[in-house]
Parts: sequence; C-alpha cells; structure tokens
Amino acid sequence: MQDNASAFGEEGFVLVGFSDRPRLELALFVVVLAFYLLTLLGNLAIILLWALEPRLRTPMYFFLANLSFLDVCFTSGSVPQLLHNLRGPDKTISVVGCAVQLYLVLALGGVECVLLAVMAYDRYAAVCRPLHYAVLMHPRLCAQLASAAWLSGFGNSLVMAPQTLLLPRCGRRRVDHFLCEMPALIAMACVDTAGLEALAFALAVLIILAPLALILTSYGHIARAVLRMRSAAGRRKAFGTCSSHLAVVSLFYGTVIYMYLQPADAYSQDQGKFLTLFYTIVTPSVNPLLYTLRNKDVKEAAKRVLGKAGAEVQ
Repeated sequence: MQDNASAFGEEGFVLVGFSDRPRLELALFVVVLAFYLLTLLGNLAIILLWALEPRLRTPMYFFLANLSFLDVCFTSGSVPQLLHNLRGPDKTISVVGCAVQLYLVLALGGVECVLLAVMAYDRYAAVCRPLHYAVLMHPRLCAQLASAAWLSGFGNSLVMAPQTLLLPRCGRRRVDHFLCEMPALIAMACVDTAGLEALAFALAVLIILAPLALILTSYGHIARAVLRMRSAAGRRKAFGTCSSHLAVVSLFYGTVIYMYLQPADAYSQDQGKFLTLFYTIVTPSVNPLLYTLRNKDVKEAAKRVLGKAGAEVQ
C-alpha cells in the first residue's frame, strides 16, 4: 500500500497543458488574460451594483450576485496558475496547489449547477406565481437556497477530491491538462478506477443531472404560462427575464456534461482541454454581459450609481 506522499508525488505535478504548441501558448496567454480581466470587471461590477443599489435587493439579483461572486472565485482559483504556465517553461504545480485547485474546481462547479437550478425556480415563481412571488421567495428562503447550493458543491468536492488525489500513479507526474481536473488525474492512475468512476458518476447525477432536471421542469411550466398569456408585452417581459438564464445554463451544462458524465477511457484530452478552457474563462466572462445587455434594471442601477459617484466628485 502506497503512502500519501508517493500517491501524490513528492515533487508535485507537471501540468503539460499546451506545451507541445508554444505559439498557441503565447496566443492563449493574451486571450486568457483578456477574458480574466473582463470576468473580474464584469462580475465585480454586478456585485458592487447589487450592494449599492437598494432597488436591486430582490431575489433575482441576490442570486445573480451569488453567481458573480462564484465566477470570480472559480476563475481566480485556476486562471493565475494557467497564466503562469502559459508564459514560460515552468509547468510545475505543488502537491498542495494541485489539491486546492482540484477541490475548488469541483466545489465551485457543483455550486454553479445547484445555483442555476435555484435561479430557475426563482424565475418559475416570478412568471407562474406572480401574486405569491413575495411570499414564495422571502429573504430567509433565498438565503437558505443559496446556502444549500454552496454546501452541496463543497460537500461533493469533499468526497471526490481526496479520493482522486490519493489514487496510486506509480511515479507518474505529468498531467495532460493545464489544471488539476478530476478526469485528467483519474486517467493518470495505474490501478483500476472503475469504483471511483462509478462513485463520480453517481454524485454527478445528483449534482449535475438532478439540478438540470429541475431547470427543465421549471422552464416547462414557464413555457406553458407564457403561451397562455394574451398580452404580447407580457410574453416579451417573461422571455426577457428568462432568456439570459437559459443562455447561461446552455453554455455551462453543455461543457460540464461532456467533461464529467463519460467514462475515463472515452475522455479526449485535447477536447477536454479546450472545453475546460471554455467554461473556465469564456462562460464566467460572458455571464455579466448576458445578464446586463438586455436588463433595464441593471442599466438604470448603473446610471444611478455612476451619477451619485459623479455628483460626489463634483
């Protein structure tokens, strides 16, 4: 039986990433840095607006602020290491760094799955039960739902991250990825991983497919309610409040399902790298744009906050 040090690799891991394509690394460094800065700017702006503007203190924007905080944490847990690897020949990551990165990626990815389902329920209550919305989505319930999302994601990671890291690897240190992600680490193991893969699949059903089923059920009810509306303005308003969330769900779930709901032997490293790159840097940067470009409340809140700031400066 191997001890923990030999299972982890005493010298840490080497994140191979895109090291076989140095020109691609240079281009990716510029792209990743730009998207990371955009992610920080957009999501921090939403959090700031929610904190400063009383008119945004509604369940919808409370959950949106949670999603923005989540995206900031998610990208900050992986992108700095990625930028370090892309800019030079050093591709190493310490044992502790790899463990922290894996735990955060699994935890925050799980939080987003559940949080998107909570946001879908909020939209269902707003569209299908408008007269009871204030009662259904009272502040205490919103806090409990948000807490449940965070606890479920970190609980899932607490189960899977240690078991993934402690797999015997027979001295293998090269991770064919640009971050410590579960499928790539499982693929390095030199023992049968069928049991761990079965556990990972079962938990993925709970943390990925169950929230997705709730999202689809919510939007099934929303679609029926919208079709029954006689007012075209009412239909446009309902569509406007739901379209941004649907776009975020499609972007996020499309990549996550491919990454975590297939056997390790069917996992394509190159496809996995680019899909991980997509949901690590593209999706978190696009979320603020999807929620603000067509949202009058956020635009007006931004104008009021900027107007107050300008008046104070003068």
